[in-house]
Amino acid sequence: MASSLSSIPFEFHIPKQPKPKSRSHLPKPLCRASQNNATNRRRIPSTKPPPPPLRQGTINRKPTTPPPPPDVDLTTLCKNGSIQETIEFMSQGVPAGYDVFEIVLDSCDDVDVGKKVQQLLIRSPFYGNVNLNSKLVNMYVKCNSMRDARRVFDRMREREDLMLWHLMIKGYVDNGEAEVGLLLFKQMKELGLIPNVETFGLVLSACAGADSVQECLQHFKSMKREYNVVPEIEHYLVVINVLGKAGHLNEAMEFIETIPFEPTCEIWESLMNYARIHGDIELEDRVEAILVPSMVDKLPLPTGKQSLVNMLEGKNKVNECRNIDLYKEDATYEKIKGLNGQMRDYGYVPDTRYVLHDIDQEAKEQALMYHSERLAIAYGLISTPARTTLRIIKNLRICGDCHNAIKIMSKIVGRELVVRDNKRFHHFKDGECSCGDYW
Repeated sequence: MASSLSSIPFEFHIPKQPKPKSRSHLPKPLCRASQNNATNRRRIPSTKPPPPPLRQGTINRKPTTPPPPPDVDLTTLCKNGSIQETIEFMSQGVPAGYDVFEIVLDSCDDVDVGKKVQQLLIRSPFYGNVNLNSKLVNMYVKCNSMRDARRVFDRMREREDLMLWHLMIKGYVDNGEAEVGLLLFKQMKELGLIPNVETFGLVLSACAGADSVQECLQHFKSMKREYNVVPEIEHYLVVINVLGKAGHLNEAMEFIETIPFEPTCEIWESLMNYARIHGDIELEDRVEAILVPSMVDKLPLPTGKQSLVNMLEGKNKVNECRNIDLYKEDATYEKIKGLNGQMRDYGYVPDTRYVLHDIDQEAKEQALMYHSERLAIAYGLISTPARTTLRIIKNLRICGDCHNAIKIMSKIVGRELVVRDNKRFHHFKDGECSCGDYW
């Protein structure tokens, strides 16, 4: 059996393995760097911005349009004196006409409010108007902000109007920057503008403020010689003030003798004051002998009350006082009495020459103590925050005694006291005045 099995041939069939399928249709494997580049290419963000996400619990709505501005007649409103309300409506988008800007700029006397009006003017179709820009300059000059006035002035394209230059020169003179006013006059001439009689009045005043005697005389001589402008009484008076302030009293007397008309009382009074200041008693007596007979017939009758307007400007409010009785309060009078005692400790001696009434010495000193500008300052000190600048507006010339007193007051209270009389601005600070004690 065994042999029979061995004789049978044995075949072992191994099943054939299937051939692997061809991978030629597949892309070749990429290296790691190539894979990264491919990935980066696939991740390039779309330039199309994604839609804004929906806020949960809300529905997307179109933005609401602002309400239309109120229907207001600004012309009627500002003509009725409602300037602040007019400016508020203008800020809300109510269109303002040319006449509205004119009235608002003429009425504005606050720097911050003026800057708001300027922004409204810039956004209006009248921004380039020469007249409105001149009024804007005048507004800043009235507010003692010469820096803002100069910015507007320098940006104006049309500056051929002499009145605009007059505003700037006068503003510099009134605010104690007479040298800048003289430089501005030089710039005006370089532009080819011809000065007139008013221009020279301001220029001579600038020379007086800058203590420039020679320049004052040069400008005075050039009036007739170069510009054919005939000097008036105001021009002669300024030259006398410049000479008298510098102590050239003999030259001032000689100058008066060259005047082609009869010298007025103001001219002789000015020379007499400077003779008193410089201690020239002989010249003072000489001028007084000329002056007194000419003044006898011109002395006004005394009145019971003089009108004045005092303005105290605090941090956020303006108080206008049109009657001196407003100050007759115990607190105000106690304050002025206390100040008077402190001023005497600082060396103040009342100058009773400025009291013309025939009363005794003590009554004269008391009359000086209650002058209107001093009462206004006392009222301001008790009604405004500490260190607030007080601004007093007076429609009469400040007397010499009050000028000395307010200088000492500014040192005692540690505030800046600005007094504007009918001549100029007086900036009192730390015991000094911007006018240099000549006005």
